[in-house]
Amino acid sequence: PTKQLLVGSDDHDIRVFKEDAITYELSETDTITCLCAISPHTFAYSLSNGTVGVYHKKERLWRIKSKNQAISLLSFDVNNDGAPELVTGWSNGKLDARNVENGEVLFRDNLAHSVAAVLSADYNLDGIPELIVCTIEGEIRGYVPASAQERQSVIDANFEQDTIRELMKRKQNLSLELRNYEENIRIQRIADPLVAKGRPTMENDQFGAIPANTQLRSALVINPNDKLPSVELTLETTNDTIIRTVVIFAEGIFKGESQVIHPIDSQIQPEISVTLRPPKDIPIDLHIKALVGYKSSFHYHVFELTRHLPRFAMYAISKGVTKPQSFVTFILPEKLTKVVMWLNATFLLVEEFDFAETLVVSFISLRDGAPLILEMDGKSGEFTIRTDTIELAGDLIQSLIFEYLGIEDLSSTASFPSEVERLKKFINSVEELQAVRQRLAAEIADNSIAIRELVVRAEDARLIGEIKLMKELYNDLNALNNDLITEYKIRCQNHSDLVESLKQVNVIIQRAGNLRVGKPKSQLITSCRNAIQQNNLNLLSRIISDGEF
Repeated sequence: PTKQLLVGSDDHDIRVFKEDAITYELSETDTITCLCAISPHTFAYSLSNGTVGVYHKKERLWRIKSKNQAISLLSFDVNNDGAPELVTGWSNGKLDARNVENGEVLFRDNLAHSVAAVLSADYNLDGIPELIVCTIEGEIRGYVPASAQERQSVIDANFEQDTIRELMKRKQNLSLELRNYEENIRIQRIADPLVAKGRPTMENDQFGAIPANTQLRSALVINPNDKLPSVELTLETTNDTIIRTVVIFAEGIFKGESQVIHPIDSQIQPEISVTLRPPKDIPIDLHIKALVGYKSSFHYHVFELTRHLPRFAMYAISKGVTKPQSFVTFILPEKLTKVVMWLNATFLLVEEFDFAETLVVSFISLRDGAPLILEMDGKSGEFTIRTDTIELAGDLIQSLIFEYLGIEDLSSTASFPSEVERLKKFINSVEELQAVRQRLAAEIADNSIAIRELVVRAEDARLIGEIKLMKELYNDLNALNNDLITEYKIRCQNHSDLVESLKQVNVIIQRAGNLRVGKPKSQLITSCRNAIQQNNLNLLSRIISDGEF
């Protein structure tokens, strides 16, 4: 099978490449610091915020978060059972090995200083690779995988310990459940008369009885506020109880992945609204915990629920939007009903729209007010996405065609003149920066030769006692050295600009590739790079627009 390339970036994305094409992208919550292949479709990752996790294809198997940072990741069979474990070296000197499937810790150790690297090598030349750990202070430790006999004894011991642990856990859970039942019965006997009379529980009651039919309702609605349009999560109770506090856990929306809403006493109500503005078009699960009771309650009931925020929730249906100049068109071999189902799954639709043989839906972005129009002819299957943002058009195609409908190959015709002009601009910038780079390299080489000559002449002057000449030569040498430092700084800036321009060229090509699926996508990316090598900008424009190869 063709190998794939894993790439982690500063923009919090993990990209999986197959040859020249991006197979899929995964969005995380911080900068990617380490990537580690485990099996053909399974890999581990770490973030700068202390997160470590494992993905199988696009599905995250597990993740953990630490206050320390993961320095090194390694796939290594610690217990010699034929299946590799994920070994992680941490900034506080901790070392652990976890089960790839569920993240369970199978082995741990502690070193005196931060881990510098974790690697595998046949250190003692016995033909068996060992696990080797190095610290920043030069300490090196080696770990030998468990033998079959040791593994069996460990398995037997672990089985007994796991059985005892499981039984003790069940005993504790049953005891806790029994105590809860007894306490609920006691509280219910006291609370029923109070609730029936409409009297709220008080602080000295030592409980927070609420009606048994109390429910927590939730809704996701679009708030078209003129200043800051957003999606609002609304939570409300079904009676006169109030929501005291709400805790929301979600990736990619809140700083630290969570937000706590705790109104002051004068603003406590049965309803709470939370503003959501996801910066990227990715699906997000909102894990919500709410404390429900009465204003004078001392204890509160915890309600838990999960709401799914659709991928394109930041686009609201709008009528009379300005028709974008850019578009992408393709033939979709599916019925309109499938497209409508996709719209309901990926957009936050608050109203029904009519469709018969044709479909025309207009949206407006809640981030910048940019228009988006989706059109489909039910007879011919012609589907048109009108937007001036090529990235959005690509995301919509990948979501509908590849992820929802499972279509493997799709060609399209596109017109994004502004993106083509940006691409040409960056390519010209790359050429100019490369020319400047070559000129600077030649100047630095010439100055280096001149410095060597000045050093020799200055030393000769010192040896023969020509002190005045020696001072002049060393002054010239100092000036030339300052020129070299200045040229080096210019070269560093030139390198940064060159890298950024090359990055932007690659980003635009990848976005143009996302307007296609499967083989047409791979062919377009390859053809674009060939056109750039030939410096044929007109051909490049036709490739992006018409898919000419």
